[in-house]
Amino acid sequence: MATITKKELIDRIAEQTQAKRVVVKRIIQSFLDEIVKEVCNDNRLEFRDFGVFETRTRASRVAQNPKTLERVHVPAKRTIKFKMGRLMKQKLAEEPKLTQSVE
Repeated sequence: MATITKKELIDRIAEQTQAKRVVVKRIIQSFLDEIVKEVCNDNRLEFRDFGVFETRTRASRVAQNPKTLERVHVPAKRTIKFKMGRLMKQKLAEEPKLTQSVE
């Protein structure tokens, strides 16, 4: 599995759109900042065919340290749930395209 960085995405989009890299970087960063801001405000973000981001609160619980068997209190915390949309489900269901041969 390859890791694609934000820089690589910016470079790809700049090349595809013939836009300046600096402009693409500013737009993508603004987009990501808005996503973070809305999720932190407990708003649900829905991108049709891509997916939905929403916050969930995990209840506090008592867990156990597997090494010492000591009981530990785990406080409640907020987390993000992502539910993929129709188009992403379809793309993931397709056969993966192999780009490298396995030796």
